Amino acid sequence: MTHSRYPLLYQVNTRTWLTERGRQLGRRATLDDVTEADAARWAEQGFEWIWLLGIWQTGPAGQRVSRQQPEWRREFEETLPDLTEEDIGGSCFAIAAYEVARELGGADALARLRVRLAQVGLRLMLDFVPNHLAPDHPWVSAHPEHFVQGTAEDQARTPQNYFRLTPDGPVFAHGRDPYFPGWPDTIQLNYGRPEVREAMQAELLRIATQCDGVRCDMAMLILPDIFKRTWGIPMAPFWPEAVAAVRKVNPEFFLLAEVYWDLEWTLQQQGFNACYDKRLYDRLREGVAGPVRDHLRAGLNYQNRLARFLENHDEPRVAATFAEGPHQAAAVISFFCPGLRFFHQGQLEGCQRRVSPHLTRAPQEPVSPTLAEFYRRLLRALRSSVVRNGQWSLLELVSAWEGNPTAGDFLAFGWTADDGARRLVVVNYSAHPAQAYVRWPWPDARESQWRLTDQMGPEVYDRSAIGLLDPGLYLDVPAWHAQVFEVTQLS
Repeated sequence: MTHSRYPLLYQVNTRTWLTERGRQLGRRATLDDVTEADAARWAEQGFEWIWLLGIWQTGPAGQRVSRQQPEWRREFEETLPDLTEEDIGGSCFAIAAYEVARELGGADALARLRVRLAQVGLRLMLDFVPNHLAPDHPWVSAHPEHFVQGTAEDQARTPQNYFRLTPDGPVFAHGRDPYFPGWPDTIQLNYGRPEVREAMQAELLRIATQCDGVRCDMAMLILPDIFKRTWGIPMAPFWPEAVAAVRKVNPEFFLLAEVYWDLEWTLQQQGFNACYDKRLYDRLREGVAGPVRDHLRAGLNYQNRLARFLENHDEPRVAATFAEGPHQAAAVISFFCPGLRFFHQGQLEGCQRRVSPHLTRAPQEPVSPTLAEFYRRLLRALRSSVVRNGQWSLLELVSAWEGNPTAGDFLAFGWTADDGARRLVVVNYSAHPAQAYVRWPWPDARESQWRLTDQMGPEVYDRSAIGLLDPGLYLDVPAWHAQVFEVTQLS
């Protein structure tokens, strides 16, 4: 099957999704309860990737920590006012074994689901968490040397970063981001040891037999310079060799990196197909067009391998973060850029409560009719081959008249396909009306008439090519308004 150059990914919180399905069925649901109809609906919406978050086996150690952390429990109670102990399953990133969780149906259920997804053209993405494991992973007792160890002094000085499993046992380090305290439900792998790199590469290869791609959690933490800065331990590079090993088995295997700190290009060069574009998200949150436009001036060899998103399991809900107008404008900007288009469970319905990956149940929330209709139109527009496989360009805008600065509030993109299909995307990313001329990106057929049909609204405009080429397409657009024009030649 031919895959799109710029596909759409849908992240499913597997545990909460199956809890809701179980509520509907009146029994515990497993991966076998993700039906052909579910897969067909995702495919009809235009998704090509389904990322199942949290399918690996967790254990009682991680669950116990999750239930005992006061600050975490406060967050859980804000999400679920009727919280019960059973709702706290433990973080799905505190992995006790890279085996499909028994309560989700095990490896056989996942294999059957993968077949159902493939039948409608969907590829399956799973998690790989390279930096750490759960404290009750079998390696902790069988190979304690696989993990970063400290001293009693380390534990006394930074108890948030070090712990003992037994009173007289060795001091281990928690997995951590160097800018924050350790994650208390994890134990840090020691990538300075060749046998650890080999063992984790073997785990990645085993995961790759069960799916079509992986999302790699905090992938930059095991870059040699980051690892040494965090732990003072030198290590040989992990990703280039691991990626090469996977691609030798499956050349089309897809690797998505969660990455921050301007290290996206570094990981792209080490073999990742796509990296989180957190910079775009942060600049959209600022609500100013200029920094967003500057970000999108980067070369396409970089932009083509970015994952554009407005929310995920780590970020707050976009419907709770952005007002409705900025939300819709930011979505059109994000998802009509080149790259992987990354959507999150609940986003399409306008859910407002972030659900922690420690929880196995999500709150019942009403659907926003306005946002549901907006995303229906957006996904329909994104189904077109021209925006999945065509050529993208950032368009120039010029002032509508002398002294009018609002041209700087626009972002405009052109999309062109080999078959002649064209799209023009125009967004006023500001809180006031704006006017400008956008330079027409298609100089062919100078004597033609063109029709612009907005796929996000009811507007249809007929324009002469002569006027479009000089001075350009005139824009007079309300605050936070976005248009996606299908551009067709009339004569």
